[in-house]
Amino acid sequence: MKRFFALVGIIVILFSAVFSEELTVYVYESFSWIEQGMLQKFEEMNECEVKVVKLGDAGNVLTRLVLEKKNPRADVVIGLDQSLAAKAVEEDLLIPYKPKNIENITDKALIFDPEYYVIPYDYGAIAIIYDPERIEEKLESFEDLTKYKNSLIIQDPRASSTGQAFLLWTIAVYGDEWKEFWERLKPAILTVSPSWDDSFAKFEIGEAPMMVSYATDSAYSQYYYGSSKYKVFIPKEGAYVQIEGAGIVKGTDNLDLAQKFIEFLLTEDFQKEIPLNQWMFPVIDVELPEVYQYAVVPEKILTIPAQEISNNLEQWLKEWEALLY
Repeated sequence: MKRFFALVGIIVILFSAVFSEELTVYVYESFSWIEQGMLQKFEEMNECEVKVVKLGDAGNVLTRLVLEKKNPRADVVIGLDQSLAAKAVEEDLLIPYKPKNIENITDKALIFDPEYYVIPYDYGAIAIIYDPERIEEKLESFEDLTKYKNSLIIQDPRASSTGQAFLLWTIAVYGDEWKEFWERLKPAILTVSPSWDDSFAKFEIGEAPMMVSYATDSAYSQYYYGSSKYKVFIPKEGAYVQIEGAGIVKGTDNLDLAQKFIEFLLTEDFQKEIPLNQWMFPVIDVELPEVYQYAVVPEKILTIPAQEISNNLEQWLKEWEALLY
């Protein structure tokens, strides 16, 4: 009888070990919506638990990965755009994985990493949103932003992926003269926020009439307010498209589960939740909500080659910091 109970005990322990596998996923703060039902689907499908760690903006996520490089605590990271992904690969923080369902991605141009260290899950154009009751003049170019003193909220490119994309946008437009533009823009900047969430909180309570955000914000305004409360402005010089992706952290003890999670991000179940939660465009072909008819689609797209970003980003950030502070 003792042997019987001992055997039962061993079976229970083994059973618990098999079904208590935990996947740790690092995300930025506004990605916390996945905890509201979406993760439960993945947990049920794979008989596991998913621990979500929210770390402010995507720049903060990358910083944490760098700090934990010798002792990684995450299995998957979500929220790395083109520039942050290049830095993560350069720092040897990720391992490559080509998902079995990568063919779900409709526009192959969105696959910005040909070695599959980072797999795209959404994308959207950076834009300026503004309150038309406070900015009545028609905005046309980047130079128009310089006309309004203490009127623009931006994100810190050293910590925020949105802020970094805005910096890269100005470099794509002005080339070697980007610093001169920032000298002209500086008086218009009210504050430099650590994250998009922080910026939007300030913008919504009216601290400033303009902020750096996304071209889908008019759809957001229509959805939550029933009208285009905020206007979206993309300068005539062109738009910079930010593509966000996810990757597997080097050193993970849950490789198989991490791979399944990357594939989960490319399923219809997950992708159909992107538009009204991320306010970005999904990367696979799913039906968009009706309010997306109000999203601004840029006519001209600007890019900077990934290798150029990788080679110069650190210097650009130092020069930006010297200009602003």
